[in-house]
Amino acid sequence: MSDAHPPERPQEVADFLRAHPETRAVDAIFADLSGVVRGKRYPIDDLDKIFTQGLAFPGSAFMLDVVGESHDPMGLGFSDGDPDVPAVAIPDTLAPVPWAPKPLAQVLLSFRSGDGGPYPYEPRNVLARVAREVETLGLRPVVAFELEFYLIDPERAPGDAPQPPISPLTGTRDTGTQVYGMADVDAFDTVLEEITRACAAQGVPTGAISAEYAPGQFEINLGHVADPLMAADHCVLFQRVVKGVAKRHGLQATFMAKPYPQQAGSGMHMHLSLLDQDGNNAFDGGEAGPASPTLHQAIAGILESLPEAMAILAPNLNSYRRFQPDIFVPIRRSWGFENRSVALRIPHGAGHARRIEHRVAGADANPYLALATVLAGVHHGIANRLEPGTPDTGNAGHAFDATLPWRPRRAVEGLADAPILRRYLGEAYIDAYAACKQAEMDKFESEPSPLEYRWYLQAD
Repeated sequence: MSDAHPPERPQEVADFLRAHPETRAVDAIFADLSGVVRGKRYPIDDLDKIFTQGLAFPGSAFMLDVVGESHDPMGLGFSDGDPDVPAVAIPDTLAPVPWAPKPLAQVLLSFRSGDGGPYPYEPRNVLARVAREVETLGLRPVVAFELEFYLIDPERAPGDAPQPPISPLTGTRDTGTQVYGMADVDAFDTVLEEITRACAAQGVPTGAISAEYAPGQFEINLGHVADPLMAADHCVLFQRVVKGVAKRHGLQATFMAKPYPQQAGSGMHMHLSLLDQDGNNAFDGGEAGPASPTLHQAIAGILESLPEAMAILAPNLNSYRRFQPDIFVPIRRSWGFENRSVALRIPHGAGHARRIEHRVAGADANPYLALATVLAGVHHGIANRLEPGTPDTGNAGHAFDATLPWRPRRAVEGLADAPILRRYLGEAYIDAYAACKQAEMDKFESEPSPLEYRWYLQAD
């Protein structure tokens, strides 16, 4: 019999169990390459172990495709014997799950390599690597995500197509909407209010709620935080909250980039500013004008890296259906002040609030990886003192930019020669990401579509 004493209970665990003594289980979770939340549910008696001894998961769990299949990218999976990787609880992420049918907790995990360093194939660790580069400039990113999503009816239309939910106010299925229309917010107020309450319970700051350009489409802003990892954590948790609360109300929530071909797509806008070592906004031009040299350089670096980043900002075949002219979705490497047609918008506001709104990513992008590409561009631009050129003042979304890849396979193949992202995100990670996405596209293209039958059987 061992005389060893069990590790002392962490204060975070003690405080949580004191506040939520009825909790019966805990979900230990993480987001994979595709942004899918994975993990395991443990009895609440294992909570101390999760925090003190840690857990283990196969490292290949981070290299699954969007439907959860392993393609052994770069030998990660079948070839290496699928070894486990140690995981540790991320401090201050233990929280209740208000929408669960039984008292439930959740905690975010981060993964370590055998030598104790960050596991390089975890998207959160990829972001942490890039964030450290930015900090070497004496600058600290302040980040907020802004996400659009659809509430849809769980019952599909013919052909497995989504359809808008039945409005709780009218009892009918909406076919149109009024952007910023309060009637649409009122109709689903119960769901939206529960989403914000659940976010508050999980420490995710939320702001304005608005109805968007299509029936059942909404946008909720997340609060700015001076920690890029925390901001991306908030985004992952927010998506989980929205999906969980929607299901509780008999609905489905989707962050698919373009669920309806003729309706607006859903974006993931990222708001970014930089604080210097004195806590001042490095993007504030002060008396010299609305933009500082640092802001210009950051913009230039993001735009230069954008062709490489498209495979991450638009990660799925459906992602590219969102990009169309004249619908306020950026289709050029462009920037401007208070201009929603550009890729990088500088909103109006006082100098201390000067920020970049990155408008390219779809809501289906992995928030850790999407933000990593942005910060990589920021560091690249500032370190090399790049200049972005003249800002756009008119419609920058009238025609596609030929320097950007507008087909998913082209975007992924471009990662083979992506000097900026390979330097910042890591050669090994970019290769594994590209291999996984290539295999996913091969699998998608191997199955005939209904359109294929209609076209080619008719042509016989």
